[in-house]
Amino acid sequence: MKRSWVRVLFCLALPATVGAAEAAGARAHRQLSCGDASIDVVVDGQGPTIVLLPSLGRDSLDYDPIAEGLAAKGYQVLRPQPRGLGDSRGPMEGITLADLADDVACTIDQAGKAPAIVVGHAYGNWVARMLAARHPQSVRGVVVAAAAAKTYPKSLSASIIRIADPKTSREDRLKELQATFFAPGNDASVWLDGWHPEVRTSQRNASDATPKALWWSAGGKVPLLDLQAESDPFMPADRRQELREELGPRVRVVTIPGASHALLPEQPQQVVEAIARWSAGLR
Repeated sequence: MKRSWVRVLFCLALPATVGAAEAAGARAHRQLSCGDASIDVVVDGQGPTIVLLPSLGRDSLDYDPIAEGLAAKGYQVLRPQPRGLGDSRGPMEGITLADLADDVACTIDQAGKAPAIVVGHAYGNWVARMLAARHPQSVRGVVVAAAAAKTYPKSLSASIIRIADPKTSREDRLKELQATFFAPGNDASVWLDGWHPEVRTSQRNASDATPKALWWSAGGKVPLLDLQAESDPFMPADRRQELREELGPRVRVVTIPGASHALLPEQPQQVVEAIARWSAGLR
């Protein structure tokens, strides 16, 4: 199922709410000056702010159906494009997760309403948690979406490199995508495109330059939704409670069936419902 068809089916599933999203305001772009960076932000809807951060080396367009669904439920949805993607520009070398978190804080300050819910998919959850630790006044809660366990097979990281490598054959990339990112029966071809190796390298170097202790606990206070995919090889079944066991009752674990590490294109409606339900329950 191609990305456009994922969006069509999602919209058909929510006919009334999609109309509400259109009434709340059409999609727009804003270009923000954030220190030594210029950040391209995709804006959907009106209301309390939810920020969506994409996975390693990918752009925020992966969230299209999620953004539409959350806007339809009465949220303002902000998607700051990572440096090097869309019209976002800024230093790509010699940076840390702090720099990427500061880009998001600037986005909330200039385009949203603080405190915001911040959703980070896979690698994006590291940036979201760094944001909560560094700018607690900007964050109401963090959704950790398809995060990896503390330890997982190194072969999975190697698979991501092969998937993003344009020298890898299309057939092999599709095979790797299906095994690593998509649950059985879901169409992995929707993610054949959208990989940016140079951005991936920059982001990986930024995380390597940042001690995990600075972001892991998300500041020690903010509520977290650990939104897991049932078939995610990065999060084996016996590790699903590890974040809650370490950080305590401020972590809520929700498992999405029929999804793997990609999660967003696989079960967009379930993701929207889980985020909206949890967000509505925060004080």
